[in-house]
This record gives sequence, C-alpha cells and structure tokens, in this order.
Amino acid sequence: MLYRNGEPFLIKGASGFTNLKQLREAGGNTIRVWDTLNLAKILDSAQANHLAVIAGLPMPSSENLDDFYKSPKAAMYTSKLTGIVQRFKNHPALLAWCLGNELAFPNKPKYNQFYAVFNGLIDMIHQQDPRHPVTTTIMTFQKKNIMNIKLRTTIDFISFNIFGSIQTLQEDLEKFKWFWDGPFLITEWGIEGPWLAENQNAWGAYIESTSTKKAEQYLANYQKYMPVNNLRFLGSMVFYWGQKQELTPTWFSLFDENGAETEAVQVMRYIWTGKKATEKPPMLKYMLLAGQGARDNILFQPDATAGSKVYFENADTLGLTFKWKVIEEDWFKPNGIFSEKKPKEINHLIIRQSGSEISFKVPGKEGPYRLLVYVYNKKGAFATSNTPFYVLKNP
Repeated sequence: MLYRNGEPFLIKGASGFTNLKQLREAGGNTIRVWDTLNLAKILDSAQANHLAVIAGLPMPSSENLDDFYKSPKAAMYTSKLTGIVQRFKNHPALLAWCLGNELAFPNKPKYNQFYAVFNGLIDMIHQQDPRHPVTTTIMTFQKKNIMNIKLRTTIDFISFNIFGSIQTLQEDLEKFKWFWDGPFLITEWGIEGPWLAENQNAWGAYIESTSTKKAEQYLANYQKYMPVNNLRFLGSMVFYWGQKQELTPTWFSLFDENGAETEAVQVMRYIWTGKKATEKPPMLKYMLLAGQGARDNILFQPDATAGSKVYFENADTLGLTFKWKVIEEDWFKPNGIFSEKKPKEINHLIIRQSGSEISFKVPGKEGPYRLLVYVYNKKGAFATSNTPFYVLKNP
C-alpha cells in the first residue's frame, strides 16, 4: 500500500502530463512522466489540480556498458540526478521516482557495472529523499526481469507497462508469487498497440480500430483483467492521457491536440467514479474507402479520384463536424520502435464533402498513405477512424 499525506493512496492515474483538469474531473489522482523535462512546471500544474506525480528518471539501456555504465558518463549522470532529486524531493505533488523505463535486467556477470550504477542511484535517492519510494518499469510480466530485479536490485516496487498481456496478468502473478510477492504498479495499460502481425495488411500498414471500438476495449480490459482485488496492487495508469503520435496521431491518444476528448475519457471517468456519461461522443462503426475496408489492401492510381464514407451507430449525423486528413504513412520502425515524428499531411486534396462522405484526389506520389477522419459533436467531444491505402502506378 502506498501512502500520501499519511493516508492510504490507491493510484487512479494516467501516463501523460496534459489535460490535467479533465483528469481530476474524471476522478483521476496521479500522472506519470518519463523524464525530467519541464518537471518543475509539471509538478506545479499537478499540484494546482490536486494530482500526484510519478517522476521519471531516464536511464540508458543496460546494453550500453562501454558507452555509459563503464565510462565516466555514469558518475556525471549520477551527479546530475542527485541534483534533480535534491531540487524536487520536497515538492508536495511528488509521489514516487521511476528509475528507467522498460530496462532489461540481465543475469550475466558482464552486467555487474550496470547493477552497480543502478543500485547506486537507488541508494542515493533513498538517502536524499527517504519519503518517496523508487520503482522501475518493465515490459509486460517477464519472469527473468522480475527475478533479477528481486535478486540484484534494491528497488522498492516493480511497475509494469502492459497492454494485451494484461489478459494473463492475474494468472502470471498467482503462478509466480512463490518467488516474488512484492507490491506492483501498472504504469501503462490500454488497448493493444500496433505490433501484432495480424493487424497488418499486405504492405505492412497497421489496422487501427475506431475510437468507439477502442473505448469498448479500455472498459473490457479493465473490468475483466485488472487485478484490483490483489492486495499487492498499488493502482494503474491508463495510456495515453493526451495526444501522442505513435504510428498514427490517434492510436493511443485519448485527446486531440486541442484537448477535445474521445469516448475513452468517459470510460475512465466511469471506471474511477462509477458515473456514466449522459451524452456520448459520436459512435463510429467503420469507414469505407472506395467501398472497401482497412484490411482490403486498397490500391489507387496516382491522381485518381476516390470516395470515402464513415458509418455510425445512429444514422442521424445532424450537428456533427467532420475533419478529414490524408497523411503520408510513416512505416519506418527503427530498432522496433515506432517513429514519433509527426506525419506529413497532404493538403488541398478534398474535392467535395457532404456530411459523412467525401471525394478526394489521390496523391500523385507513389507510396503508402492513410486517410483519417475526426468527427466532433457540438460539445467538442470527438470520434476517429482511419484507413491505409497505397498509391501504385501501373507499369
């Protein structure tokens, strides 16, 4: 159990640092950030909105032995983090420190220096700031990482970044408690990410669900699989509270870049408070592009004319505003990580728009693209859908 201001504290949180007023109004109480960039401003904003903060202290990969852990850089970085801890340890919004994000914790002796630096930083935080615990995050429930964290580190509790594998988390915890029965926090959870092979079309474009379908998935994942009754459970943090470019601008985003909210925000409000929304955002079913769906490997000739339509649970689209975009698909994936570079939007392509239908000019340049639609209601809440297509010139 975590304590804040002397009282038991269950984390009802989100990964992200924007839209804090909406988080508090939805019943959330904590945010998590990955680094110390703008940490002073973030802590102050959180405090103003009565939110706690888990502050990230980035660490290089444990593989960076010669370049970092066995070099003078490690001592310099330790000095830098010491200054950060000393500066912010008394901020009233601070809840905990998170040392590293999704590090690997190997067992081979050659990594001894990594563990020496890592534990040295934990000891420094414990000495400088004994009131705030230290955690680290790992990807999913990996027994080898958990084993080495327990045996070779002095971390206070383990945090999981967990998406689709949340479905087996309760079973995993139960089967491994003979070895590790410590407290845990879920620092990232949500819909499945764009990394499953079955979510790709013929040229490797990833198929994204509508925001309506995603909202259903957020609710189902929490209600079916979140280990809320486990006495070791410290809470959870939904991903991502804000707008984040990761493969697409909308895949993980619970908001748009102007702070408008998707239905998933209403889902979190229901999870945290038990209160259902009186008015929902537009309820999207699917999009068709040239009469085809996202999995149909849609090909166009350059500069052709194409049409698209989005379909709704309710046929009445009166009062809805439609915003369409064509973007160049970014399918570059360095080291298995999806690029966070904002995709290039191709302007001046829409020929005609009538409610939920458009016709547009296909880009003249060969390559992969994606058509996106944002549908807003009168209160500013919105729904999204998108479809990949490929421009291919006949030989």
